[in-house]
Amino acid sequence: MEILKVSSKSNPNKVAGAIAGVLSKSDQVELQAIGAGAVNQAVKSVAIASRFLGEQGTKISMIPGFVEIQIGEEMRTGITLRVTAEERGEMSEITSKEKEPVEEEPVTED
Repeated sequence: MEILKVSSKSNPNKVAGAIAGVLSKSDQVELQAIGAGAVNQAVKSVAIASRFLGEQGTKISMIPGFVEIQIGEEMRTGITLRVTAEERGEMSEITSKEKEPVEEEPVTED
């Protein structure tokens, strides 16, 4: 699986393009980020890629986790975002369930 390293200075649009490029060849890509700013850019990148790929008929999902990364002689804990692509046809059952209307009972005050 290809790993994309994201920093706080990464351009989310460019990272989203990289996500889309990797997912055109593979069904998974992993983003790694250390620090709040880097995680913010990574999440924004996934959101942008989701919109772009959704317009092309591909849904993506993201699974977050932790990763230990060695930088020099120091071990740092980072966040990993595993992004997986699904074609729209694979999720037709889920989509139909999501669109079912939900009846809500009126809220009454005592």
